[in-house]
Amino acid sequence: MRGRLWIRTSALILMVIGASVGGRPSAGQEPHATEPRGLLFPGEERHLANIRQLTFGGENAEAYFSADGKKLIFQSTRPPFLCDQIFILDLETNDVRLVSTGKGRTTCAYFFPKGDRIIYSSTHHVSPDCPPPPDRARGYVWALYEGYDIFSARVDGSDLRQLTHTPGYDAEATISPDGKKIVFTSMRDGDPDIYVMDADGRNVRRLTRTPGYDGGAFFSPDGKRIVYRAHHPRTMAELSDFQAMLKDGALRPMRLEIYIMDANGSRQRQITNNGAANFAPFFHPSGRRIIFASNYHDPARRNFDLFLINDDGTGLERITFNPTFDGFPMFSPDGRKLVFASNRNARTPGETNIFIADWIP
Repeated sequence: MRGRLWIRTSALILMVIGASVGGRPSAGQEPHATEPRGLLFPGEERHLANIRQLTFGGENAEAYFSADGKKLIFQSTRPPFLCDQIFILDLETNDVRLVSTGKGRTTCAYFFPKGDRIIYSSTHHVSPDCPPPPDRARGYVWALYEGYDIFSARVDGSDLRQLTHTPGYDAEATISPDGKKIVFTSMRDGDPDIYVMDADGRNVRRLTRTPGYDGGAFFSPDGKRIVYRAHHPRTMAELSDFQAMLKDGALRPMRLEIYIMDANGSRQRQITNNGAANFAPFFHPSGRRIIFASNYHDPARRNFDLFLINDDGTGLERITFNPTFDGFPMFSPDGRKLVFASNRNARTPGETNIFIADWIP
């Protein structure tokens, strides 16, 4: 759940889709990707062009490019699955195939730089069933499922290897540009913090220690920095509420700010300070700007759009103007494309699909 914990409001944020490997259920091809009339909202033409819809129906999100820019890996809920599984979409053929086991719930998939392996988090080893959704009696919350562990596999889903084995939540994993390190969020020490480990799961080291939630981490293009989101309670009352929620395996994600730190955990610094839900930060290939999703511009906090900001917190610029939800943005490795999830062009309320557009600097 990388939004890499994922967000879901009344008709807004959601997740991702399905296909086949070695006898697993198949999703085959998505309908031909198109650019429907009106898909680009006024104001978006400054940075986006030739927008195309890549998935059609269901809950699709957290789509991330392969290093060669030819494939996307993402999570989706689609028949016959009752909760998210991991799929790979070939951008040249539009073919979609399932690469997770089809069991349990999965989240937060990512390609290794060589393109030969992937990582994702899953609960399939605990139970083949989908874990229960979070209790909404306490409002809108994220579930931090204890059953999540991080796995690596070949790109066809074979050779599955479990990388984490500690009790509690291990998820939101991404990989350094050289393929040597994995950054992830874990509850192994009682607080959801960011950790780094070798690509084989060894030499785990904790990077954040401030009470609160730290997660959704990505390396910079040169591997020297990490961008992430965080909620650090400011008062004793907020801290008490946060800790009470953690005991129930839940998190209230109403206020998240974007942070940057060096890859060794030093020089942690906050780059947004708007009191809203800012999430899914990702570096531009230049390493100087960060794209992210936020609802800070909406007084009702129900509309998320994409924003760009300099890595020192200056130069905030709005990128999308969709009146519902845009989130989980990622630049292609060459900086020419932007992929993101959106409720735009939805056929049913809350439907979330994957879109790709040319990026205009």
